[in-house]
Amino acid sequence: MAFLHHNIMKEEDDAALIQEYKHSGKLDVLAALYQRYMNLVYGVCLRYFDEETSKDAVMQIFEELIAKLKQHEVQNFKSWLHVLTRNYCLMRLRSMKNREGRVISIDLMENDSFQHHESGVSVEAHLQDMERCLETLPEEQKRSVDLFYLKEKSYREVADMTGYEMNKVKSYIQNGKRNLKICMEQQHASQA
Repeated sequence: MAFLHHNIMKEEDDAALIQEYKHSGKLDVLAALYQRYMNLVYGVCLRYFDEETSKDAVMQIFEELIAKLKQHEVQNFKSWLHVLTRNYCLMRLRSMKNREGRVISIDLMENDSFQHHESGVSVEAHLQDMERCLETLPEEQKRSVDLFYLKEKSYREVADMTGYEMNKVKSYIQNGKRNLKICMEQQHASQA
């Protein structure tokens, strides 16, 4: 029960800091609140980006908080910040271009059924489906696909980073892409 009491106290304390920040506009108050959850924000960012990009994202999300926290009524800061962070990462991914200039989406958008303009599925919904499907892959495929497509590493870099043999890396990426496509098609069919 002490755990529940601690969480309730922390939420109340977060709420007090939010109100103080909204009233005073002091950045040190917002920084004190944000400091509590920087590891959470960084961890979420690492699911999408490399370490350096994640560190930059942590700072940019703080800058977004300066205005957004004043605009929104936040009941549970930790949950709200988690959603804000995830949305920031998805929007950033959407704006990043891969080497061929297409939105990073593991080339699944070349399939007509995934064209968001034609099917009514938003790019953000598509990326969220892709994230869910990525989690269903076997670990080797998930790691290889993430490094190759989302972090734009070469086959050699993926092999070096993971310790997998080059042929295995190529196989994991090919099978992972195929499995993602199947999962995405199933997600799309269930939403139609």
